[in-house]
Amino acid sequence: MSNETNTNASKGIRVRVQQLGRLLSGMVMPNIGAFIAWGLITALFIPTGWFPNEKLGELVGPMITYLLPLLIGYTGGQMVHGKRGAVIGAVATIGVIVGADIPMFLGAMIVGPIAAWVLKQFDKLIDGKIKSGFEMLVNNFSLGIIGGALTLVAYTGIGPLVQGITRALSAGVDVLVNANLLPLVNIIIEPAKVLFLNNAINHGIFSPIATEESARIGQSVLYMLESNPGPGLGILLAYWFFGRGSAKSSAPGAVVIHFLGGIHEIYFPYVLMKPVLILAAIAGGVAGTFTFQILGAGLAGPASPGSILAYIAMAPKGGLIPVLAGVLVATIVSFIVAVLLLKTGKQTEEEPNLEEASAKMKEMKTGGMNDQVAPASAAVANLDKDNVNKIVFACDAGMGSSAMGASVLRKKLQQAGVNITVVNSAVSEIPDDADIVITQKTLTERAIAKNPNAEHISIDNFLKSPRYDELVERLKD
Repeated sequence: MSNETNTNASKGIRVRVQQLGRLLSGMVMPNIGAFIAWGLITALFIPTGWFPNEKLGELVGPMITYLLPLLIGYTGGQMVHGKRGAVIGAVATIGVIVGADIPMFLGAMIVGPIAAWVLKQFDKLIDGKIKSGFEMLVNNFSLGIIGGALTLVAYTGIGPLVQGITRALSAGVDVLVNANLLPLVNIIIEPAKVLFLNNAINHGIFSPIATEESARIGQSVLYMLESNPGPGLGILLAYWFFGRGSAKSSAPGAVVIHFLGGIHEIYFPYVLMKPVLILAAIAGGVAGTFTFQILGAGLAGPASPGSILAYIAMAPKGGLIPVLAGVLVATIVSFIVAVLLLKTGKQTEEEPNLEEASAKMKEMKTGGMNDQVAPASAAVANLDKDNVNKIVFACDAGMGSSAMGASVLRKKLQQAGVNITVVNSAVSEIPDDADIVITQKTLTERAIAKNPNAEHISIDNFLKSPRYDELVERLKD
């Protein structure tokens, strides 16, 4: 009973951290394009950039001070209470921006959702109690009054508090850097990635500090602590050359998706098949960060997704070789350790079960959130091809696996001469006009609850599923 209690407690903690990671990533990921735009402008036009330009360099400050935090606050508010939440989230965020003298990414992540939640509670309170003809007046003034009050609170209290927290975190990072201990952080990061806790670490801690540091000195090594593709690449290469069965045959495709596409989730099942390989990921991460540190490497902006192409694009002037060196060292070290573990570990006649590992990974990723979803209605029966105009491929975040699955299905439909729109989205944002929704099994119930009027198809592997061919044949005929 004691062991079961401890297990449930550990799972509960992991689920809560995963939910925090989803909240943080939900605010940051839709705005990554803006972060990249800022990073490119910084890398190009600051005095130490590729093409120094005093006038164009003036864009850097306002973008990091106002644009990026406001986008985060707006998105965070929208997640909680739609458009009204988005507006009040942005209004409250300006309070923490003006109330501090450092970029307020953490502040925006806090006040945006909180402001939207407060407005949502007020809207519930007055729902159905407004006299006809006064709806617009009440809605506009309630948002204005509550938003103004929360802006004052953010300015006087939250802004200075978050500024102090950010400076404390930055000081802690400086201590690790000065003591040459920063590589040890990867002992935590690499297992966290496989457990899907990376968003809480990366977007909640590293990115805000890294962006502030990049604004000061033009680059930051913190952008590369979690996003380094080297550790995962080494493990995939080890499976490619020394693995067996389905793991060996699927590894080359996974290498391309991981290294060039930057979708690190693709290598997680390979680690879960043989959990001891987490040591290879840790070794590669530590070696890569150590190389980054001794060579003075850093990126001008976030490399998201963690693709080698993003690394090259975000490398500052004169800093490409140190960046590539860290990735190469991480790959080599991870590869060597993974090969030793694969060759010296206990060998069995059965090939590693990649499907079981993938299923385990998806269960971990959902973090038990399905238990919180109300029972969904039965999915719509197979639709006739004349009634299918849009197919939506949905995953948890709406950017990684769903994008790959949509690409695979779209290509199959095009080859079959079927002209149907195929898009990808987060499972929480499935559009109402979706006719067919495709999700991994662990997300299907949530998808049905979000859009019960669509036909829902569950799959195991978003890269290769027989359900794709079945669907193509049905729509073609």
